Amino acid sequence: MLTSRIHRRKPKGKPMPKAIARANAAKSSIRAHVEHVFAHQKNRFGMFIRTIGLARAEAKLTLCNLAYNFNRLIFHERRESLG
Repeated sequence: MLTSRIHRRKPKGKPMPKAIARANAAKSSIRAHVEHVFAHQKNRFGMFIRTIGLARAEAKLTLCNLAYNFNRLIFHERRESLG
């Protein structure tokens, strides 16, 4: 029941089949949304998780996600009020 989210490689010496290229593109669009959030958190908030224990790492990630969501809320509220 699980589907793979891993990109498939181009066969050596052959062109990439259209179906595989389309599947890779669909996977890339999902991946890009997630990767942009983590990149923003790492660059803007300095997110670096180096803790002992899963609970502490989860707490740190949760707080970072909360800060990111508040940041997005402020961005959208300002954008709505300006125009």
